[in-house]
Amino acid sequence: MRTYEEYREKLVKMKPNIWIGNEKVGRDDPRIQGGMNIIRVSYDCAYDPEFEDLCTATSHLTGEKINRFTHIHQNIDDLLKKQRMTRVLCHRVGGCIQRCMGIDALNAVSVITYELDQALGTDYYQRFEAYMRYFQENDLTASCASTDAKGDRSKRPHEQENPDAYLRVVETRDDGIIVRGAKQCITNTPYVDEIIAVPCRFMGPEDKDYAVAFALPGDWDGVKLLARPGYFKVPKNVPEDMKVKTLEIGDVETFIIFDDVFVPNERVFLNGQADPRQTPYAGFLALMFAHYHRHSYTGCKPAISEILASAAALVAEYNGIESTTHVRDKLSHLIGTAELVFAAGESSAYHSEKSPSGTQVPDEILTNAGRRLAGENIYEEYKIVADLAGGLIATLPFIETFFDDEVGPLAMKYMQRNPKVKPINVLKCFKGLECMACSDLGGVLQVAGLHGGGSPQMETIAMMGRYDVKKLKNISKYLFGIKSKLHRYERSETPVTPRKLLERFKKALIAKEKREKKKS
Repeated sequence: MRTYEEYREKLVKMKPNIWIGNEKVGRDDPRIQGGMNIIRVSYDCAYDPEFEDLCTATSHLTGEKINRFTHIHQNIDDLLKKQRMTRVLCHRVGGCIQRCMGIDALNAVSVITYELDQALGTDYYQRFEAYMRYFQENDLTASCASTDAKGDRSKRPHEQENPDAYLRVVETRDDGIIVRGAKQCITNTPYVDEIIAVPCRFMGPEDKDYAVAFALPGDWDGVKLLARPGYFKVPKNVPEDMKVKTLEIGDVETFIIFDDVFVPNERVFLNGQADPRQTPYAGFLALMFAHYHRHSYTGCKPAISEILASAAALVAEYNGIESTTHVRDKLSHLIGTAELVFAAGESSAYHSEKSPSGTQVPDEILTNAGRRLAGENIYEEYKIVADLAGGLIATLPFIETFFDDEVGPLAMKYMQRNPKVKPINVLKCFKGLECMACSDLGGVLQVAGLHGGGSPQMETIAMMGRYDVKKLKNISKYLFGIKSKLHRYERSETPVTPRKLLERFKKALIAKEKREKKKS
């Protein structure tokens, strides 16, 4: 396992390929340090005895102790520990731990490459295992490049006026492939070792060039990272006891351009151009990544709800209103959402199944139900915090003002609320709330709470695509006298296996082709 210092040392040696505005910068740019501080927690806690049981695992490939963020889930306990780890680490960084998306993608790739090999005689799973050994032995951090630019949303990839609106293979060679395109809304890419690229949607036969998945180092030739950092203004010349932990964290959202990039064969995990029979697996992989990532959200979103509940409870205490009924009602909403979302993830783990590759796959309906509940509540949760805190979280003077010789003592005097709480602690509380709710990064976290891993609409699509509504209606048919008999019905007793899911994709393709032929 690596230390944070080793992680950072390797990063700053990478080639500069990050654009912030019109500046081309390296990994030592201070504007991305906040994100690296978040990743640091995932390394430090793996060496901390208090967190070691959650943050480390035993590799199924080597039998060695590894960081859990490099682990392929092998059983129910792995899924539960991953979920719990995500929750407790998010508490320590005030939001997203940012390292989950890479390993979520690799778990998905482990399922799909095995299925490809079994069905088509490819050697993708062998490539994947070799890559995974490298990934684990070097304790790497990865980003998942999933969301394409998409162009005209009403058209499929091959129908786009701009053929590069979706990432595609422009050439297949003996030694690898050349890819061109872009991925958007990708967290953490400027401070990771590797980029895992996967499709973001279902692909039809004509979309074969777009059915591609691969892994590349973050500074690979032709990879250009257009970055939007979210970070806080760190005050200068303030007392040491005024340090606010929130000011040390950050986020970088990335627009990744693949400008005719060569990917060697050993790093290619799907290529529909080389073999059109692989094309249906693109949608399968897109869905499987979303599935694993949404299960991770059932760990991080409860943590965010708890962080907001903690902030709401603290500001209510500092405002002197913590014992009022409406405060308890609002806190119960935050806490209740956290527990329900986490419970959905736990239940998803308990109802999980082992795929033919040996990778444990969470229950899809429960995972999506939990993630959708979190997304639907995120703005209500921030509304509760803003309601209890008041407008000062958006209008607070800069911290330096409170330590100015002339106006500082007066400003601090009027921060007094609850006489039992020191004014400097009230100031820290409101500065933390400002960071959480009103800053650039706070805005990113709110939108991420809705859209990260898929919006509630995407969770609805995933759930209803897998839920057997026809069988569900039999309950009412029996109760209303339309049917005389009701067979035992339990949704959890009829899981959808990965192979069944793939068969549904294939049937959908055949049905679509028939409809199009009929129209023409």
